[in-house]
Amino acid sequence: MLKITRVVNGEAVFSLSGRMDAENVGAMETLLSKEASDRIIVLDLKDLRLVDQDVVSFLRRSEAGGIKIKNCPAYIREWINGERQ
Repeated sequence: MLKITRVVNGEAVFSLSGRMDAENVGAMETLLSKEASDRIIVLDLKDLRLVDQDVVSFLRRSEAGGIKIKNCPAYIREWINGERQ
């Protein structure tokens, strides 16, 4: 189960915790699309424990589109980097 917490303090920070899979990607894309275009968006993955291939692709696309990713677990970062190659 995925839990999303949103905090705005100049940036819109979405803290993701739990497990995220393909079913959650569409909901996240909808949430992110509703943010003001001039606002910096940050995905905080500190408490994200389990992801699948669709999520890694989503994170790669998000980062390429200018969304910041912080506190990314090492295995997810390696997976994202591997997908870029």
